[in-house]
Amino acid sequence: MNTPTTNRKLMDWVNETAAMCKPDQVYWCDGSKEEYDRLMAEMVSTGAAIKLNEEKRPNSFAFNSDPSDVARVEGRTYIATLKEEDAGPTNNWIDPFELKKTMRALYDGCMQGRTMYVIPFSMGPIGSDIAKNAVEITDSPYVVVNMHIMTRVSTEVLRLIEKNDDFIPCLHSVGKPLAEGEQDSRWPCAPLEDKYIAHFPEERLIWSYGSGYGGNALLGKKCLALRIASSIARQEGWMAEHMLILRFTSPEGKRYHIAAAFPSACGKTNLAMLQSTVPGWKVETIGDDIAWMKPGADGRLYAINPEYGFFGVAPGTSDASNPMAMASLKANSIYTNVVVTEDRDVWWEDMGVECSGGTDWKNNPWKPGMTDENGNPIKGAHPNSRFTAPASQCPVICDDWENPAGVPIDIFVFGGKRTATVPLVHEAFDFNHGVFMGATAASEPTAAALDLHDVKLRFDPFAMTPFIGYHAGDYMQHWFEMGEQLGDKAPRCFYVNWFRKTDDGKWLWPGFGENSRVLKWMCDRVAGKVGANETPIGLMPKKDEFCLDGLDITAQTWDELMKVNIEGYQETVADAEKYLAKFGERLPARMIEQLQALKNRLNS
Repeated sequence: MNTPTTNRKLMDWVNETAAMCKPDQVYWCDGSKEEYDRLMAEMVSTGAAIKLNEEKRPNSFAFNSDPSDVARVEGRTYIATLKEEDAGPTNNWIDPFELKKTMRALYDGCMQGRTMYVIPFSMGPIGSDIAKNAVEITDSPYVVVNMHIMTRVSTEVLRLIEKNDDFIPCLHSVGKPLAEGEQDSRWPCAPLEDKYIAHFPEERLIWSYGSGYGGNALLGKKCLALRIASSIARQEGWMAEHMLILRFTSPEGKRYHIAAAFPSACGKTNLAMLQSTVPGWKVETIGDDIAWMKPGADGRLYAINPEYGFFGVAPGTSDASNPMAMASLKANSIYTNVVVTEDRDVWWEDMGVECSGGTDWKNNPWKPGMTDENGNPIKGAHPNSRFTAPASQCPVICDDWENPAGVPIDIFVFGGKRTATVPLVHEAFDFNHGVFMGATAASEPTAAALDLHDVKLRFDPFAMTPFIGYHAGDYMQHWFEMGEQLGDKAPRCFYVNWFRKTDDGKWLWPGFGENSRVLKWMCDRVAGKVGANETPIGLMPKKDEFCLDGLDITAQTWDELMKVNIEGYQETVADAEKYLAKFGERLPARMIEQLQALKNRLNS
């Protein structure tokens, strides 16, 4: 084995892992194009990957997962802290000693018949003060090629590890050893009961076993960038958040940087790649999913996108909903669990183009209109099918997206999906009020959420519920403490709701590109160009200071969009109080104060 590092800690960890997992060989990745091309060619030759039409999708490939391995497995995802109470009520907890005992038994010999890949990678621009160095060990070449796109894989990372003797170890296995002469499956994985996605925040360590899919296996993504990083950020005085980052530039060239947190299905990626409809205003993408933010020398909060690519949900992505995303994945991309058409292109539901047929995500022949034995439509692409695309290919990627110093955040935006009660936009009275708004962000459950049929609202603090690497009450407290640290340089906080409907079910706000009008109002507030109406819930736009030019918004519609439904908010506050009670003594006192202040304003 040719070891390309002199760092003793890293070499010892790799050797110990190889002794435990017993791979046929160990390979150190360098992040080169030659490496990527060779691994892809190997997977095409074994049938694991499908080479797509070079004219339609240059240098692009499709994969089909095992039907049991199609998404993050939150029920098998654990935060293993020494004290159970430190994991908090939003996480699954297992004693770290017991969990390691269980997983070591699973890891024993798990890479027999396979290659063990060692992937040095940086989350964020290599060498940035906000970035972190890590190494993932895996036996999945699919993971390696995805990590090439999603992170900065490079031997430069090894040089930094040698310099500072610091890295985050991430261990992954698909959990399917091969006996001598045994034929590998297209998508090896372990049964659900043997899947473990384990985080040891006190050791800054990640162990994953049994799944080859997405956030379960690409350990730089949710595991490191949010669960472990949120814990590190609390200790070190910065923030790791489930937020998009964009730049919004005025006609005069004034730049505003916005970080926004939304629960799933609330238009997060669409906003990150927004095409502005406000004349002269321009949106540029810095990140579509995760923000790492650290106070700079001037006291402001600076953000980087720790990722290097987009790992997006394919169904529903179209030229109509997100043309910039579609343009980003025209080449050099990986598709997982989509339809491969007869001419070896890709297709998914609500893509906005015709499809005559091909093979579906289960690798079976498929045509539109096919039904199962019960007459239900058979979807060609899995609802959680994905594309992995380099962020650099986004036509509206910001020139500063790889600036190691980051960009200064002016505005935080929170939101949820509410068909009634919550207005289009309102601003927090101050940063503490903004933290309260983010901590009580909520959406109405969809019809598909069968386990929530008795729940009126699903609360998702800062869109981070599955990703907080420690007690959520302590996490809220960290937000308040960051506000104290930033003082008058803290970002302004706003709450949006694009999803208000009329009584007969029609959208009140057109959404998509028109959301740029809401962003403009926020920027005008930061610049001191417009005033606001004070309401019990926050500061709201004055109609004559809000850009509605060219929109067919009647006075009645505007009034409905901006209506503060006192009774509806009182019900929401009651639901929020019940939700927050589960955090017990670790719920920050300032959350209780903010809750009571809102109650008083609503009742006055």
